[in-house]
Amino acid sequence: MENTNTQNRRSFLKSSMLAGGGLMLSFSWLANAQAADKMAAMNLPDQWNELNGYIKITPDNVIKIICPNPEFGQNVMTSLPMMVAEELDVDWKNVVVEMGPHDNVKLGMQFTGGSNSVRMYWKPLRNAGASARQMLIEAAAQTWGVPASEITTQTGVLLHSSGKSAKYGEMASKAATIPVPKEVKLKTPKDFSIVSHSKKNTEGVKVVTGKPLFGIDYKVDGMLIAMIQHPPAFGMKLKSFDASQALKMPGIKDIFSFKLYYDGFEQGGFDTRTSNEMIAIVGKSTWEVMNARKKIKAQWEPTGDIKETMMGRGGKREVTIPGRLETTSDQLALMAEYGKKPAQQLRKDGDPETAFINAALVIERTYNAPFLAHNTMEPMNFFAHVSEDKALVAGPLQAPGWMEPTLSKILNLPADKIEIQMTRMGGGFGRRAYGQYVYEAARISQRLKAPVKLIYTREDDMTYGIYRPMYTATYRAALDANKNLIAFHVKGGGIPENPIHANRFPAGAVDNYLAEAWEIPSNITIGAFRAPRSNFNAAAEQSFLDEVAEAMGKDPIAFRLDLLKRAKENPVGKNNEYDADRYAGVLELLREKSGWDKPENKGKKRGVAAYFCHASYAGHVVDIVMRDGQPYVEKVTSAIDCGIVVNPDAAKNMVQGAVVDGIGNAFYGALTHKNGAAEQSNFHNYRIIRHNEAPKEIDVHFVQNDIDPTGLGEPPFPPVFGAVANALYKSTGKRFYNQPFSSEMSKS
Repeated sequence: MENTNTQNRRSFLKSSMLAGGGLMLSFSWLANAQAADKMAAMNLPDQWNELNGYIKITPDNVIKIICPNPEFGQNVMTSLPMMVAEELDVDWKNVVVEMGPHDNVKLGMQFTGGSNSVRMYWKPLRNAGASARQMLIEAAAQTWGVPASEITTQTGVLLHSSGKSAKYGEMASKAATIPVPKEVKLKTPKDFSIVSHSKKNTEGVKVVTGKPLFGIDYKVDGMLIAMIQHPPAFGMKLKSFDASQALKMPGIKDIFSFKLYYDGFEQGGFDTRTSNEMIAIVGKSTWEVMNARKKIKAQWEPTGDIKETMMGRGGKREVTIPGRLETTSDQLALMAEYGKKPAQQLRKDGDPETAFINAALVIERTYNAPFLAHNTMEPMNFFAHVSEDKALVAGPLQAPGWMEPTLSKILNLPADKIEIQMTRMGGGFGRRAYGQYVYEAARISQRLKAPVKLIYTREDDMTYGIYRPMYTATYRAALDANKNLIAFHVKGGGIPENPIHANRFPAGAVDNYLAEAWEIPSNITIGAFRAPRSNFNAAAEQSFLDEVAEAMGKDPIAFRLDLLKRAKENPVGKNNEYDADRYAGVLELLREKSGWDKPENKGKKRGVAAYFCHASYAGHVVDIVMRDGQPYVEKVTSAIDCGIVVNPDAAKNMVQGAVVDGIGNAFYGALTHKNGAAEQSNFHNYRIIRHNEAPKEIDVHFVQNDIDPTGLGEPPFPPVFGAVANALYKSTGKRFYNQPFSSEMSKS
């Protein structure tokens, strides 16, 4: 496999010599040469701990790799360095890994989300490792006076047939003078010795022993603690407040109101924020600030409709945010009303209208799902120290590059005067891709001219957070007199976005197909939630497909495979997003590993679902048992096709986590509102899965292939919902159409 090093923003490599020996290589893909040249002039031995984007090889053969991407438990701190180490051909036990700070010149997006980390860096990081290895070989060839083609490497050692050998560290200084090769040869999967072999989490010991890794751990001398008093409901704004009593409380330094964005501010695509004016409470300790906040007497008033300018996600546009105080029962009624109105056509194949008119049987079902709170285990927090000419911010965030332009604007500082440090995240799930908590911390620090850590309580984030939208969808299927599927129609909407992916399965597998969508504006803030939109689509679609299969007298897996065979051999339309072979491969593996067709399993109450999203394919078979009249998921069998699996143990862990998360949200997850205020505020009334409700066994299997890695953080999550729904039907004899299922079950 040949790979070309081009000196451009995709794959720039720069070498430099360390004083005292050693090689430092920048794998600064998405970078430019000028930035790396500038770094080459630095006193690296004194400063390398403060730099990112480098492979460092010391004379005693220790290799340090700085991970570019934020870590929130998906294990990129291990998997990304594994890809570098594989092509560098080093002994993994000699590799040291560190999280790097943000640098959008050297490291590009540094975005953890959208199941992109491994997929995006697969070739650039391997290219970096292979280039370093080739430069070390050239250095040894010049030193020994032999052709480079005669030199091989083995776990950090250079070898020649004459018997000469040297550790990488011995040639590192010489290698630093070698030009970066224009082409490097990358390994084929059959030759991998690190990739596709399980490696322990590089930070595992630190995590379980309580080392300070997370944003909530971040401390500096003289640091103050801040909290925010947001409006009590969506659609409310600050009218006035009296902080006289709160200011008398012990440890309180200041209480003031401030606006997050100035008037006329053009918001970026991820500048979502719950309110623009709020009250900041600043003091010496969290406890003191929490107590003082209770003493503030604030008056709030309706916002009325608000017009704002938004950038990103389709370009500059004016949006109107409605000012009504929303209530869940009214929202459900409004969605039902919208569902009956004409909607935007997203895709149409054939003549579905005529097919439905002529159908012998029409199956129609409507599915609903509520707002969901992210509930990251680590509460939202961020540190900021802003002075007149520079700013340092540090904490847990998924997309530092998206925050930097907004920070620059609201602080009136050039981007190169803003340093963003990333800490490990105690959960993300999309919540930490939105930066209002970062901006709030920076605004408060700028006002106080002091280092400040902003902390949200659980109640803060749950009642005034950024949620998974509220969704609904109506599915219809038309069967002819011979029970053949002749038409399929999905019409979906939500508050404030629709969930429909029009070009996904079963689009392309049905002659007559129609997908439509609608949306209802809202002032309730929403954002990415693990597998956005897909987490609802899979639940509704996969539940519906089981009902259609039953009406046709077909086995659920066989029915899906028949549709995929059609999509492969004679596809309808040209924009089908999925690969029918890979999709079918997951179902076949799932059928085999779950023993779906074995006689001994026929009595089990089980459901199946499979779904494609984020470039990968995932499916589950869920086995449910009844205990004291209540359903419990006893076992889950999972099959995944995400291409080459970089770190099998970590990948298995990720699937298991998605399964538990999906079961919990399917059964219990729901956030409701009354007059704009969230009715759930903490885990006492926002139900999540408990230990005794988790499956006793989650059996994970991966399709083995040599396809470049695709996504894994999100794809296993959506089909859990549908598999649970289908297993519930087998267990109870009833179909459930409204999440959370536990609430619907209690009403039946």
